[in-house]
Amino acid sequence: MLIRHVDEDDWQTVRDVRLRSLRESPDAFGSSLTREERFAESHWRMRLRTSATWVAVDDAGEPRGLVSLVQEPGSPEDDRHVVSLWVAPEVRRQGIGWSLLDAVVRGGAAQGASTVSLWVVDDNASAVDLYVRAGFTRTGERQVLPRDPDRTEERYVRHTARGGLIGT
Repeated sequence: MLIRHVDEDDWQTVRDVRLRSLRESPDAFGSSLTREERFAESHWRMRLRTSATWVAVDDAGEPRGLVSLVQEPGSPEDDRHVVSLWVAPEVRRQGIGWSLLDAVVRGGAAQGASTVSLWVVDDNASAVDLYVRAGFTRTGERQVLPRDPDRTEERYVRHTARGGLIGT
């Protein structure tokens, strides 16, 4: 599996993987399939200009996973935020999630971030397990899930090599 940093010319691939992720895991993200199906090419290109994104591609050239890294509004200048992590169900538990997370941690360090953070819904045990095994730690910072006030999520953080700790 190749983890490839993509740019705005890869917008169709990113769109296709993102829409598949929303179809297959609709409760895992802060957006919806209906919303993102309406995005024009210009939106996808803008998204890729403003957030570092990586795609996992198999030996046949098929995209099998996705992750992006953003500067979250209101967060410290030396923190980057992981969004949209998704791995296709047929290739889960093969290390692709780890590889995508390693790519964003390295990407965050390259951008000067000392930490990389993410939010995970409390009832997503498999995601929590992946993040903890990949070196993320709980912060205790919690919030109500914006799209579902009956669910909560917690912020996890991992230090980059720039932040003084070598990743897993």
